[in-house]
Order: sequence, then structure tokens, then C-alpha cells
Amino acid sequence: MKEGPVVPSPSSPRRLRGPGRSRRGLLAIVAVVVVIVAGLGVYAVVNSEPATLVIYTYPSLLGGADCGAPAWAQVFGAFESAHDVKIDVECPAGTLASTLLAQQNAPGADLVIGLDELTGPEADADHLLIPYAPPALANVSPALVQELSPDDAVVPYEWGYLGIDYNASFANATHGAVQHASFPDFVANASWARQLLVEDPSQDITGEEFLVWQIEFYEQVLHESNWQAFWTAVFPNLPPPAPDWGTAFGEFTGPNGPQMVVSYTTDPAYAAANGAAGQYNSTVAWWNGTAYGWRTIYGIGIVSGTRHLALDEEFENWFLSGTVQGLLPETEWEYPANSTTPIPSVFSAAVNPSTIVPLNNATTPAEVAASLPGWVNDWLELATGAG
Repeated sequence: MKEGPVVPSPSSPRRLRGPGRSRRGLLAIVAVVVVIVAGLGVYAVVNSEPATLVIYTYPSLLGGADCGAPAWAQVFGAFESAHDVKIDVECPAGTLASTLLAQQNAPGADLVIGLDELTGPEADADHLLIPYAPPALANVSPALVQELSPDDAVVPYEWGYLGIDYNASFANATHGAVQHASFPDFVANASWARQLLVEDPSQDITGEEFLVWQIEFYEQVLHESNWQAFWTAVFPNLPPPAPDWGTAFGEFTGPNGPQMVVSYTTDPAYAAANGAAGQYNSTVAWWNGTAYGWRTIYGIGIVSGTRHLALDEEFENWFLSGTVQGLLPETEWEYPANSTTPIPSVFSAAVNPSTIVPLNNATTPAEVAASLPGWVNDWLELATGAG
């Protein structure tokens, strides 16, 4: 991510003061009147300029790269025209939550797009957001709201499931068993663990999500509190964790790479849309015939200290409208939060989300946000010990 300049809103002109009493003649009074009229003219000129909304987001929003995409004109440009406002979109370095925290005393943004089910509660706990429930939230599943931000500090705009992608060769080698893989399978089979590439949770959000998924599965499905036992068993066989999802997926799809990677269950739909149908598929964590997954949810929030609250609220509602939501499936490769939005037929290649039981409900977003730093530290200690 890179950080662009913050464009401030027009500064307010000085308040015009009353002339007070004067012992000077009419000329002085006329001069005062002229100054007042001139001041009012300046006030009108300054305030005729459109307001500027500064929005922080991630570089790949709507299928973009380097903080920009063709679809941005349909989202940001259309809102600019409809509301006579200027929108400045920036993709700051570091995570969105850390950027907001660093600017807590002098916010640089009015809105933030891209906080997720882990970083959203973190930003909310730090009082960095203003809760707001836009009217369009009526078309969003209450479950998504509860799993992301029950107080509406972050409003869901898209969702999906974390998955374990596997290629056709590994599916054949396991006689299809990988289609119903589970965490204990990687403990029991060193050959499976040797083919699984994970992301480092201390560096990457996908790695964090995978760690939380594994912990919740052990505690809520297997009813085992010692979730660390999984990592103790598999670390000696796992490939070195990747620093981020992009690196991991590139290795998985490259020549001689690992045959499995932690990614997302919609990846097969993306592959089908790009002429690679069947080259790889995805699964979640199965147990006793039931599929358990970790739901990834992305949201939009209003930054505490915003200069344009009414416009921010309008934009949140706009982002949940059909105009925007219809763009998400084939740019974000996620499911739109607005349940009235049609899903493209190519998504039939993805894992059917209705067949997955989300584990997000087992622990509140606030509890996960509070526990995550300790979980990551435990993971790092286990990784260091294994190395």
C-alpha cells in the first residue's frame, strides 16, 4: 500500500464581527460596510467549493492495483456527481486499523473501507469509529452484522469463507479425500502437512484468520482447549510460512509449488472465470459430516473526527446499494452483503456457502480482538521452537 496526500476540506472563513461604536464620520461607516460586504463575498466563494471526502481503503478494492480500478468511477465518481462532492481515495501503508490509531488525534480520513472481522472490532475498541446503521442495512443478514460489529461501527459490504485450496494432482493422489479435509488430517498425515502452505499470522491477515479458524475449530468442534497441539504436530512438516497471501497463492499456482494453500472458497469461481476451471478447488474443515468454516467479512466505517458526517452516512448507504454491490462478485470475488444482489452463475464453481457452518458465532468480535495478540504470540513461540 502507498499513502497519498490528504486533501483538507476548505477552511472556514473568519467570523464577521460587529462594527461596534465609532466616533468617526460617515466615510468610516461606509468603509466598514464595504469590508463586511466584501467579507460576505469571500464567504460565498469559499463555501461554493465542493466538500472533499477522504476515504482510506486497500489497493485492490474492486479489482484494482496500486490504489485504483476502472470500477472506481462507477462507485466514487457516481457519488461525486450525485452529491456535488469530491472524493479523495487513499491506500495508506500498513493496516487500515493501525493507520486510524496512529491518526487518532488528527484523523486524515472521513471513511474507511476494508476493515474486516478481526481489524474492525479492534478499531471499534479503540474508539476510532462512529456507529451508524444505514437504511440499506435492512437488506443485510443480521448474522453478518453480529459477526462483524454488533454496534454498527463497521457495516458489512461483502463476505466469504476462508478455505484450503488444493490442486487436481493432490485430489487424485488422495483419491478425493482432501475434499473433506479437517485439521486433524494434517496432524495424522505428514505427507498432507508437507503440501500445506500457510501465511504468517504475525504479518498477514489471511494468516490471522486461519489461526482463529483453527483455534475455534479445536475449541468449539473438537472441544479441545489445547489448540497449540495442532501446530506442535504440523510445524516440523509444513513449508516455511509465507509472508502474505499474494506470495502464498503465487507459489501454489506456480511450477513445483505446494499442492495446498490457505486461501478462499471462491477461488474456484475465479479460476473458472479465467479459463482455469478444475485446476484447483477449495474446502473447509469437516467433522462428522459437517463443514465448518471461518467467515471473512469486510466492512465500511465512519472515522471518528470526520468533517462530513451527513455525507459519510449517505456514502455508507450508497455502498450497500445495488449499483455498488453488483460490482463486488467479479471484482472482489466475494459475496455482496446486500442479499438482494444477484450472484453470477460462475459462482456455482465455488463451495456453496449455505453448506458451511460459520464458527464466528462461538466468540464475540470483541473477544476475538482481545485474544488475538496473545494467540499470535503463542503461534510465534511455537514456530520459533519448531525452527
